[in-house]
Amino acid sequence: MPLSTKLQKEIAKVLTALAPGIPFADAEAVTSHAAARHLRSFPPGISVWLSLVAHVRHEHTDYETLLADGYDIESARHFVIDEINAVLTNWRASRLVADEDIA
Repeated sequence: MPLSTKLQKEIAKVLTALAPGIPFADAEAVTSHAAARHLRSFPPGISVWLSLVAHVRHEHTDYETLLADGYDIESARHFVIDEINAVLTNWRASRLVADEDIA
């Protein structure tokens, strides 16, 4: 099923409001992920937030290295919160990740 233009516009609008300073390449990746079939049942605000945090965690932190070093998912997520929030802050995000968000 092709992605509707309406949903694309909603996702782009939410992402622009959430992280107005996000670079274009990162915005494209987040937008694509937020529109994935497994996230379409969520409202755009939730799918964009989940996609944004996952993108930053996997592409802009040491998360993958920590997992490869044997850390469990929850521990690895805990150790990269500050890195995630630094990137989000740099992108002028209106929301940051809290420790309780990783469980």
